[in-house]
Amino acid sequence: MARVVVTRLLPAGGLDPLAGHEVVQHSDGIVGLDLADAEAIVCLLTDRIDAAVLAAAPRLRVVGNVAVGYDNVDVAAATERRVAVCNTPGVLDETTADLAFLLVLAASRLASQAERDLRAGRWSGWGIGQYLGHDVHGATLGVVGFGRIGQAVARRAAGFGMRVLHHARHDTGEPGYVPDVDVLVAEADVVTLHVPLTDETRHLVDARRLALMKPTGVLVNTARGPVVDEEALAAALEAGTVFAAGLDVYEREPEVHPRLLAAPRTVLLPHIGSASVATRTRMARVAAEGVRAVLAGERPPNVVNPEAL
Repeated sequence: MARVVVTRLLPAGGLDPLAGHEVVQHSDGIVGLDLADAEAIVCLLTDRIDAAVLAAAPRLRVVGNVAVGYDNVDVAAATERRVAVCNTPGVLDETTADLAFLLVLAASRLASQAERDLRAGRWSGWGIGQYLGHDVHGATLGVVGFGRIGQAVARRAAGFGMRVLHHARHDTGEPGYVPDVDVLVAEADVVTLHVPLTDETRHLVDARRLALMKPTGVLVNTARGPVVDEEALAAALEAGTVFAAGLDVYEREPEVHPRLLAAPRTVLLPHIGSASVATRTRMARVAAEGVRAVLAGERPPNVVNPEAL
């Protein structure tokens, strides 16, 4: 029986795969926890698992990250200590794609601005010039990052009769592949981001790329906040050089850039891309199953650094 430290309260049933182990649940994150006897950690993307945390857990064998991304974990340091890191690939793809397309629709059609006015009593009745957004059907969607979530968004776009372009690090061989991000953002009516956060993708969408977008263009980000330069995006929205934006992630969560909060034509959501009961429960179970497998001497399919085993 191994000691498993869980940094947050997880959905009911999420830790079922760890039955038989000593599971210690906390509610406030990794900071300050006693990890001296921990053989496993189950954490969230808000928990920074860095070299210091790893050093504080000398018996640690595995980290189960309840997220598909794992930029919150120092994987190199974990590998050096022979600590396996598991994530939750393939679990939240469809749910996150639903949310991304919600943002495509809401931002393009100025839904949040219209609702705010209605709730505040600023709507005086129907007018032919009110809340004029842009059609989604028949528009061109540019998908940056064509992994599972990007492909799922592309499938939804097909149902709206959209022309879909996509960019990935390597030629996908699929119709609509664009090798240059600059060309894609300049041609698309809506740009949606689905890349992991790396040194190469940090501020992938900066002031220069925003200037390449159409003045009618819409930017959607459900990937990671630092992929977009928020200061530059707020400036583009204020100037009207970009029409609208739909964001679910931010550079310094939970802080949101004050200029973004005040910017026109924005839809801002609090990182709810995977927030359905079924998906969040499955995420916890997949991470927990990866931890169970490593503790049992197995190699789980969701280990991101198999060389640590």
